[in-house]
Amino acid sequence: MSEKNTFEPIFNKHSKILILGSFPSVISRESNFYYTNPQNRFWRVLAGILNAAVPESTDEKIKFLLSHHIAIYDAAISCEIEGSSDAKMSKIVPVNLKPIFKEANITQVYANGGKAYEICKKYLEEEIIKATKNEVIKLPSTSPANAKFSLEKLANEWSVIVRELE
Repeated sequence: MSEKNTFEPIFNKHSKILILGSFPSVISRESNFYYTNPQNRFWRVLAGILNAAVPESTDEKIKFLLSHHIAIYDAAISCEIEGSSDAKMSKIVPVNLKPIFKEANITQVYANGGKAYEICKKYLEEEIIKATKNEVIKLPSTSPANAKFSLEKLANEWSVIVRELE
């Protein structure tokens, strides 16, 4: 089934890093915000590595990201997908990152998982390197589908972003 990502990117002029997911899950699409599946560890991982409380409401999540100079978006603006499975994504249309790169001083882009990384490498790499002078960095997915990574192991891998924010 063809789906379109209706989420706006979250960023401001102070954002330093950009984290790109692949495409919103069914639960996130239904609640119209990023990483709302309670099984997804995105918010817990970020809060853990930044020594902050886990944001609960949408407003808290936006404030949390912006106060830590983090921008988030998804690499695909539309695709055909069955359920929430990245493996079932096809006919991918990449997002336009120009508005983010134009307004924010993004120095590094991180991909949340293999599919986001694949989309970045295939469609967005030139634009990312031109804007940041750096290649996209692949981080292990915070998705519940990535069960082999414990919360502790995810936090360990994701802690690389903290250095970028200092």
